[in-house]
Amino acid sequence: MLFPLIAIMASLGIGGWVLTTWLRIKHGYPLDGAWGQSVYPKKDDETVERVKLLSQENAQLRAEIGSMKDRLIVVERIVTDSGNLLSHEIDRLRSPAN
Repeated sequence: MLFPLIAIMASLGIGGWVLTTWLRIKHGYPLDGAWGQSVYPKKDDETVERVKLLSQENAQLRAEIGSMKDRLIVVERIVTDSGNLLSHEIDRLRSPAN
């Protein structure tokens, strides 16, 4: 009566380990060895260079998003201002500077 319970528990443990390992491989997570060392993926010069390029691209995209947010704020202000205020500002800009 005890042996089937132990066999079921061992099978579930091994099955869970296999499933976890398969999911980690499928989604690109690193695998760990028996003592916690990284087994996969191994870092090479190409990987390090790729991460550096992606980090630079990420910084450029963040800067572009920041400028787009600033422009959007201006557009929202123009759209939400009343017509009189907007036309007054346009007339003020058209008049020669004193």
